[in-house]
Amino acid sequence: MSGNTTGSVFRVTTWGESHGRALGAVVDGCLPGIPLTESDIQQALDRRKPSASVASTTRKEGDLVEILSGVFEGKTIGTPISLIIRNADAQSSSYDALKNVFRPGQGDFTYLQKYGIRDWRGGGRASGRETAARVAAGAIAAKILDRVGIDVIAYTKAIGSIAIDRGRMAAEKKLRTAVQENALFCPDLQAAARMERKITAVRKKGDSLGGIVEIIVRGCLGGLGEPVFDKMDADLAKALMSIGSVKAVEVGDGFSMAGLQGSQTNDEIMPGGFKTNHAGGILAGITNGEHIVLRAYCKPIPSIAKPQRTIDSKGKPRFIEIQGRHDICVLPRIVPVCEAMVNIVVADHFLRQRAIQS
Repeated sequence: MSGNTTGSVFRVTTWGESHGRALGAVVDGCLPGIPLTESDIQQALDRRKPSASVASTTRKEGDLVEILSGVFEGKTIGTPISLIIRNADAQSSSYDALKNVFRPGQGDFTYLQKYGIRDWRGGGRASGRETAARVAAGAIAAKILDRVGIDVIAYTKAIGSIAIDRGRMAAEKKLRTAVQENALFCPDLQAAARMERKITAVRKKGDSLGGIVEIIVRGCLGGLGEPVFDKMDADLAKALMSIGSVKAVEVGDGFSMAGLQGSQTNDEIMPGGFKTNHAGGILAGITNGEHIVLRAYCKPIPSIAKPQRTIDSKGKPRFIEIQGRHDICVLPRIVPVCEAMVNIVVADHFLRQRAIQS
């Protein structure tokens, strides 16, 4: 199985399945001499864990990370950093009835087509549980970026049809604090309250919700990214699209630009910088020094308690109602995952540019 590694200089490989003994990541290419402890990584993982939010699963995982290599006396030493997170609350028996049935919206059908075998316990490698390893690796990337003043912050922009009102968002300097003030990682407290009520109502119906994550890269240097196949926006889109529930990615004004004219979308350049940021901080695949602005559009969780039609492994029609412990909405838990993937991509491009200039 290929496709488990991302990055060119800062390389991340994740491993493990939802109901295996453990999962983890190997991070290669990290600069030596960066202070790093397990608690640094744990802070990021704690944000991804099931929370008090009504959207979260009842599966309780401590997600306690162990650093197995690459760190000595509290600092990175330039060698591969191996991370492990042990699964503690896997209840595989909940999936016994699904062993020979394909769940609509999941990877069951396609994994069997590709490999001729699949791990039916919670989706195996296709499970959102895999993203814990990404968040752990992203915490290391964030440490690299922090040294040069680059800060990545993600938050819930919308759940279902309920979206934030930018007029009620905190000022930029207080944005991270505001995002962490509620379980949905939403910077608009009024919208967050409405989202909670919507999630509760949908849960009672046995259904699920999608939403939008907005990610801002602040303090990004100009000149990061490559001009053709490894454009910064291309790599960011790929990284976000690699997260299971993400079905579309928007950069800057994105989708809305298709219906506008050039005079409405060009960012005029003034002596003091760009007048606007419709491009989302990236031109011709290279960062221009403005904030990078991204949005990840997430589909509703496919595991729902409503009856659905499907087939079994012999092609016979079946009806299925998904039981077990599942999120109702991938937000807020996907928010730190998006943040991690952006950290990983930006750190990789920063180190690529550093290699050119050294």
